[in-house]
Amino acid sequence: MIWRTQSGTQAVANVPFELKGKSVYVAGHRGMVGSAIVRRLAREDVRLLTADRGIVDLCSQAAVFDWFAKARPQVVFLAAAKVGGIVANNTLRAEFIYDNIAIASNVIQAAHLNGTEKLMFLGSSCIYPKLAPQPLREDSVLTGPLEPTNEPYAIAKIAGIKMAEAYRSQYGSDFISVMPTNLYGPGDNYHPEFSHVVAALIRRFHEAKVSGAKTMVVWGTGTPRREFLYVDDMADACVHLMKTYSSAELVNIGTGKDVTIAEFARVVADIVGYSGEISFDTSRPDGTPRKLLDVSRLTNLGWSAPTRLQDGLKRAYAAYLSQSTGDS
Repeated sequence: MIWRTQSGTQAVANVPFELKGKSVYVAGHRGMVGSAIVRRLAREDVRLLTADRGIVDLCSQAAVFDWFAKARPQVVFLAAAKVGGIVANNTLRAEFIYDNIAIASNVIQAAHLNGTEKLMFLGSSCIYPKLAPQPLREDSVLTGPLEPTNEPYAIAKIAGIKMAEAYRSQYGSDFISVMPTNLYGPGDNYHPEFSHVVAALIRRFHEAKVSGAKTMVVWGTGTPRREFLYVDDMADACVHLMKTYSSAELVNIGTGKDVTIAEFARVVADIVGYSGEISFDTSRPDGTPRKLLDVSRLTNLGWSAPTRLQDGLKRAYAAYLSQSTGDS
């Protein structure tokens, strides 16, 4: 399948890439995204490579180069990143830009130097301009100002995308980039301040239920619209694209459907079993007014998300109860 982008360049899809029998490195395998990819790769005949932070600090060029020279992975899923919600992004701005640029540059260069056959860089939907037309198309990158609260993280992710694109252009490297929407599921971070919206709401509604609170406060106005994807669906999409896609063009990974934060909060409350009132703290930042990905490219590549929001949230809540009993 070949299509022509707005810039006039050709994007090529359905280029078979064989994973079977290859050594596959998942960078960030302990995180929510990386661990989902590891689970998905268990269904593939691959030799899985992982390395804890104590073995290789991805922010250290020397450590990354040394590990790659020894391990020489044939395939790389670059899922490692310093991540967090609005508060974390807006508070730890220097850490978010430094760490994420370091991780991307070290791993991509090491993959190039050591003959990695294919690399997938996982970006984030926050790379798109704050007021870009909705749904967000892949060619909207760098067409306007970013959302200020997560600008450092977004810039670091854009740098990674452009690195993959540059290595493909200069060296012919089969490096591709994908843009997942808001993710949730097993392995999420339930920190009371630095977590993403799904994990934050699951934890806070659960705690409100346990304490018998009559009112649960949700940050912001409740009006922003967000798209949510179950993390194991994201992992399946990544493996599908690793096998079938090769182009400098980005590919959005999402459901193509969104809800308001207020609507989403009510769904979470129902699943958790919280029956009190929900109020909104309008002094807290909303972030981008809407983030919905255009997933037509992904759909044309033969993949769509199978998990309904309610079903995914039930699994996520069960994972929270199992993962965070000490917090509840």
